[in-house]
Amino acid sequence: MENQKNVFGEDIKECSCTPMTGFFRDGYCNTRADDVGSHTVCAQVTEEFLVYSKGKGNDLSTPMPEFGFDGLTEGDRWCLCAQRWKEAFDDGIAPKVILEATNQKVLDIIPLEDLKQYAIDLV
Repeated sequence: MENQKNVFGEDIKECSCTPMTGFFRDGYCNTRADDVGSHTVCAQVTEEFLVYSKGKGNDLSTPMPEFGFDGLTEGDRWCLCAQRWKEAFDDGIAPKVILEATNQKVLDIIPLEDLKQYAIDLV
C-alpha cells in the first residue's frame, strides 16, 4: 500500500500500536474503498465518548479476546469512523484528535476547521 496522507497532505503518522488500531490493524488510520466506516479519525478516546459510542451500538470498551481486542479505556488512541466522530461532534462530546495521524479522506465528511477545534497536536 502506498503512503497515505494526513489532513495536511503529509505522510500519515502512526495513530496507535498499543492498542493496535486501524482498518488494517497496522497502527495507522489508512483506508480503502471497502472500509465502509471510513476509519480515518485518529482520536484519543474519553470515558464519555466510550459510553456514547456504546449507546449508539458500537461498544469499544468491552474486551473481546476472541478478536484480540482488550477494549479501550480513556486515553487510548483509536482510528474512529469519521461519521461517528462527526455525530459525537454534533452532540458536543467528540474526543480529541491527532491531526498528523488523521487520514485526509476524513475531509470528505468533516471540515478541517471542526477537527482543528479538537486537535491535541497543534501548537
